[in-house]
Amino acid sequence: MGKNKLSKFADLETFSCVLQYPYARLEAEGFPYKGSWRTEYFASPSSPLVIELGCGRGEYTVALAASNPGSLYVGFDRKGARLWAGAGVAHRTKMPNAAFVRTDINLLDRFFSEGEISEIWITFPDPQMSKTRARLVSSFAFRLYRRILAKEGIIHLKTDSPFLYQYAQDLLAANEICPRLATEDLYGTGRNVLEQIPNTQTAYEAQWLSRGKSIKYISWQLPHRETFVEPEEEPEHDDYHSFSRGVVSPPSFEEIENNRSK
Repeated sequence: MGKNKLSKFADLETFSCVLQYPYARLEAEGFPYKGSWRTEYFASPSSPLVIELGCGRGEYTVALAASNPGSLYVGFDRKGARLWAGAGVAHRTKMPNAAFVRTDINLLDRFFSEGEISEIWITFPDPQMSKTRARLVSSFAFRLYRRILAKEGIIHLKTDSPFLYQYAQDLLAANEICPRLATEDLYGTGRNVLEQIPNTQTAYEAQWLSRGKSIKYISWQLPHRETFVEPEEEPEHDDYHSFSRGVVSPPSFEEIENNRSK
């Protein structure tokens, strides 16, 4: 492991906004804020609690928290070297409504009680075209989200993958769920949708836009049931390939930090 990673891991141990709970620690200790994030961790009992899954460098979590001080935001990712960037901003600027958890997303229900979450953001996940169960949007994931999401809770998906966008639409149709908002070109023909959601753009998102990719967005509410089904057929695979968020130094971090220090 490189010195840079070791340094980041050491920093994470000092960031009060970062909670590191791998499986072994959860098994040994449990999680102290399950069911009491608002009251005991954030000390803001009436504020909506929003999570971002696979938050990467954390810039989206930080930007949402900065632009919506009345809500509480928690970013989840299993890679500490990624979290370090956004968590560093939240730590240095003492953001009162942002936190990060380093863990496996499959353990999500170990961190929240039933109905504790108001919204879930899933931003640019790997579409996992060959692994349905590994997708952050799937009938399997829905069962997990349903346990922690409030009755009127909302799930948001942003993606640059045509496959994942079409799959999400097919999945909702198979489960008789109507999208709240949907567009295959958020910054083009879908600007009416953009006006109804937080207008926050990550550096990763900007990279794809600069390469001519359209950004797709869809949101929905889950019916209060335990069983969800998969579509009968999968969409055609696209040319998606993993793009490292770590190679970009997002200007949004510096802008957020500078604005909050003025």
